[in-house]
Amino acid sequence: MEAVSELAGTVGIFSSCEAIGVPRSSFYRHRRQKIVKVPQSRPRSHRALSEDEHKKVLEVLHCRKYVDKAPRQVYASLLDEGDYLCSIRTMYRILASEEELRERRNQLRHPVYEKPELLATGPNQVWSWDITKLKGPVKWTYYYLYVILDIFSRYVPGWMVASRESGVLAKRLMEDSCRKQGIVKGQLTIHADRGSSMKSKMVANLLADLGVTKTHSRPYVPDDNPFSESQFKTMKYRPDFPERFGCIQDARLLCRGFFPWYNTEHYHSGLGLLTPAMVHYGSADQIVQNRKSVLLKAYQAHPERFVRKLPEPPSRPKAVWINPPENGKGD
Repeated sequence: MEAVSELAGTVGIFSSCEAIGVPRSSFYRHRRQKIVKVPQSRPRSHRALSEDEHKKVLEVLHCRKYVDKAPRQVYASLLDEGDYLCSIRTMYRILASEEELRERRNQLRHPVYEKPELLATGPNQVWSWDITKLKGPVKWTYYYLYVILDIFSRYVPGWMVASRESGVLAKRLMEDSCRKQGIVKGQLTIHADRGSSMKSKMVANLLADLGVTKTHSRPYVPDDNPFSESQFKTMKYRPDFPERFGCIQDARLLCRGFFPWYNTEHYHSGLGLLTPAMVHYGSADQIVQNRKSVLLKAYQAHPERFVRKLPEPPSRPKAVWINPPENGKGD
């Protein structure tokens, strides 16, 4: 490229590049890269504020009266007081020069909610509970379905349909479910979202008396309570689930049929096609062994039909997490 530059002054760039065999585009690119642009300082405008005026504006913006107000509010307030310091845009430029261009209003700071990380390795260790609305006979009328779910077995130890959402009703359901399952102190953790019933003092006091630990989902994070959400979806996507219920008795009648089916007849895909009752009450291992025997007989009768390996029944998880740790400790 240096040779091209030397010849260009005599015979021109086109001839120099052609003689040496260098594309002109390469020569121009090389020359542009060598040009170093020296930044030039912008001359100070005669209309700019002086140093003293700059400091005065900053002092006003920092004073107690205006420290949490936006520059537009400060500008208007100063005008009403008969004072003009600078334009709104200049106030913004001064704040930017001091790295203070941020939200100045006094706003509510939402707390940082801890991500729940819950592990269940057996039944009655972690329960999840939630409330869903069931549409009533006319618009804006609802019935409320309370459901408690064991996240390890997916078994529903308690449910209730009520005409309202209430901490008193939630307390009653929680107490009955713990009594039926024989929950002892220090055994159980109950997880829920941040609804009014879930956070009521009655429920909190009951759980404290029972020795039950309680946790809550983060606001607007449905993934913190996935098992209850999945169970509601299973229910509402069944073909016999109506668009609306004629009365609260209709809703209770449907639930009396659904939950026994869900607990004892529904082969759950998350449980290796076992029913929640099989896992909850400890018969799952024997049933899996029986399934292995059936598959072994099928393999012995027709091994040519199983090309890759001996067939195995679907496996079920040995541990269930709500939000497993990201560092892999939950594996």
